[in-house]
Amino acid sequence: MRRGVSIGAGLLAGFAIDRVVGDPVRGHPVAGFGMLAASVEKVTYADRRWAGVVHEVVLVGGVVGAGIALNRGGVLPVALATWTVLGGRSLARTGHAMAQRLESGDVAGARELLPALCGRDPEVLDADGLARAALESIAENTSDAAVAPLLWGAVAGVPGLLGYRAVNTLDAMIGYRNERYRRFGWAAARVDDAANLLPARVTGLLTAVVAPLVGGHPATVVRTWRRDAGRHPSPNAGVVEAAAAGALGIRLGGRTEYRHGVEQRPELGAGRAPAVADLRRAVRLSELVQFAAVASAVVSVPLYAAVRKRMLPAGYQHQRGVRP
Repeated sequence: MRRGVSIGAGLLAGFAIDRVVGDPVRGHPVAGFGMLAASVEKVTYADRRWAGVVHEVVLVGGVVGAGIALNRGGVLPVALATWTVLGGRSLARTGHAMAQRLESGDVAGARELLPALCGRDPEVLDADGLARAALESIAENTSDAAVAPLLWGAVAGVPGLLGYRAVNTLDAMIGYRNERYRRFGWAAARVDDAANLLPARVTGLLTAVVAPLVGGHPATVVRTWRRDAGRHPSPNAGVVEAAAAGALGIRLGGRTEYRHGVEQRPELGAGRAPAVADLRRAVRLSELVQFAAVASAVVSVPLYAAVRKRMLPAGYQHQRGVRP
């Protein structure tokens, strides 16, 4: 029980720090991990799936091991790890900045900002296209940058927090279907899909719960999710984007231009095409889901602790000093 209290308090404290401070301006640990991963790739890279598996195991395993070592330190390590892996405040700030530039007619400035949210080619997008790209990215990253870390933190404390961010970062670095990473990045992409299966669906449920606060209806969110999510090429992004489309009463998807080419994404939602005015509502929706996520995570910590206790043999519990 004491461990559960530490995890819950640490998650809440780390979330509060992120809301006040946002990401560190310099020396971000996630950026440091990315630099380490790039260095390790020089040794592990081969155009084979097994090489990608080795790369994933070495890096994620190392991070999880470090998390296990830190997990006995009480509230502070959990709080610092939570702050390190969360990106919800920075996501909202970027969304508001994008909305401000588009509302003022500064399309060039909005194009400069878009790469901070997603990998689409900003030069081919008009104001509404930029708004749609930002909105879809905010919907997806609400799960990746906030809900998923909090959920994994509630389940496993510091190892869950750090391990999830390592998995997600590796997917962002090498989980592509291009010539270099089609095989080497296969493991990173598959592990990330698995790690986000539950968080994406929790994000969808929380979106339904808070939908009335942005003018939506829970039933519309669930209906849009069930009807449209399966059309998306990602098993997880489809859920969160369809839920957001239902909550905001808009239609997402369609022609999507990246620097590497054009994709025709399936349409999600039955409303109108998104406009610049919808971006503020999307940021508001994201922030509401984030607050709902931290509340759900803190409340659920004792439940996860009870499940873990039941799964451990009685002798092991006694050996490890597991408290009721």
